Amino acid sequence: MPPTLASLVHHSALKLTVRAGEDRLDVPVRWAHASELADPVPYMEGGELLLITALKLDAEDREAMRRYVRRLVGAGVVGLGFAVGVHYEDIPDALVDAARAEDLPLLEVPRRTPFLAISKAVSAAIAADQYRAVTAGFAAQRELTRQALTEGPEGLLAALAAQVDGWAALYDASGAVVATAPEWAGRRAARLTPDVTRLRERSAPASSVVAGPENEDRVELHSLGTGRRPRAALAVGTAAALGTAERYAVHSAIALLTLTTERSRSLHAAEQRIGAAVLRMLLAGEPDHARAVAGDLYGGLLDAPFRIIVAAGGEANGDALGALAEVAESAAARSGEVVLAVPEGNRLVILACDGGAAVAACCDHAAAREAARKADDDELVVGLSAPAGPIAASTAYKQAEQALSVARRRGRVLVEHEHMAAGSVLPLLADDAVRAFADGLLRALREHDATGRGDLVASLRAWLSRHGQWDAAAADLGVHRHTLRYRMRRVEEILGRSLDDPDTRMELWLSLKATTTD
Repeated sequence: MPPTLASLVHHSALKLTVRAGEDRLDVPVRWAHASELADPVPYMEGGELLLITALKLDAEDREAMRRYVRRLVGAGVVGLGFAVGVHYEDIPDALVDAARAEDLPLLEVPRRTPFLAISKAVSAAIAADQYRAVTAGFAAQRELTRQALTEGPEGLLAALAAQVDGWAALYDASGAVVATAPEWAGRRAARLTPDVTRLRERSAPASSVVAGPENEDRVELHSLGTGRRPRAALAVGTAAALGTAERYAVHSAIALLTLTTERSRSLHAAEQRIGAAVLRMLLAGEPDHARAVAGDLYGGLLDAPFRIIVAAGGEANGDALGALAEVAESAAARSGEVVLAVPEGNRLVILACDGGAAVAACCDHAAAREAARKADDDELVVGLSAPAGPIAASTAYKQAEQALSVARRRGRVLVEHEHMAAGSVLPLLADDAVRAFADGLLRALREHDATGRGDLVASLRAWLSRHGQWDAAAADLGVHRHTLRYRMRRVEEILGRSLDDPDTRMELWLSLKATTTD
């Protein structure tokens, strides 16, 4: 505890007597300062015990004393020490009454007690308090280290919560709560996820102080990790601001958790290299070798249907792929799944359990980005394969790439291969190359129609839509079937292609669908 006015009054060597403000003696004293200035306020910082002899004060002037004491209180002075037997044999009533009116503690300092003795007592008490805080901080560091080595992050959080007399929570890279201490703090910590997400947008190390949910407490948030993107975050909730000893404990916890995070990063990089080898073997059609290399690390992923996600991010959004990987890995960790994420330059390949939390989290992440994206953004693009097993991994990879290509053409964030098969091929005709081909194929017919010598394009569309049925197509056009036969012969002559060829009919029909003009 820092020194207080009460501790100074009870100091046997100082012989101080309380003359006013008896109920305010528990206020901490930051320093003891002697000043004979008529107005020492400009030199006060707050928290001082001011020591005076009234050398330049008219201590018997009631109005002057009221103004003097009022300014001291406004500046944050916590107490006034008056030396008797120097200029005044006793403390003037005007000063005593003014101190009582402002509830400012007024201490009588006997002549035999020098101001220096009071300053030394305050200084010694402050030093002792700081020493206790440092000692307690080192003890807390030892306990936190022991818990981190024996019980892991959960034990460390429990020790930290006890040290600060509050609660602590650890968040993963996605902002989800990983562990809390005590357990009752779980719901409280979860409501701070938006604040953690905002903290992660800043370069590490970063910290912020927020009001707890429903103003229940004061919460400090600290990012963890040495990279540009924080790997985790720590929340510490307390009823009041942290003291020196508690601050040491929090800093020790940050250091230990950062060390754990960086060690996990190295392990993660090694696991990622193994995962890349497993993926290469699967795509090369060597599932048995892939299973042998996967071992216990990724073996469980190959025992059930999985999906392959291929994601691409523009150079302006390099963090988009890292964010997607974090989403998948965090979701898998929370649900006890295995996930394999392999970066490939400006692409990312993820292999995850079909129907699992990782795939669902990636889809939700893509949907959120879809809702927030702008039309001209160079954003994340994702393709998702159909369920597959180790033998069909290369097929699933091609499906994901095809879905990725379609997503890019359609301006979508995510396309699933299964939805492509269940939908229509017609939206794919929006590709510029397809439009160029269609325009070239139909150009001669359109030029013929532009001279007013017939309506070959509309006649061709009607005939193809009726599967070559002359009477039905002629009825749709309102012409005689012989007229329609003549027009189809002209189409063949102009194009130099036979309408009996099914490939020709297919190309003409798709060209008509791909172009917007009739």
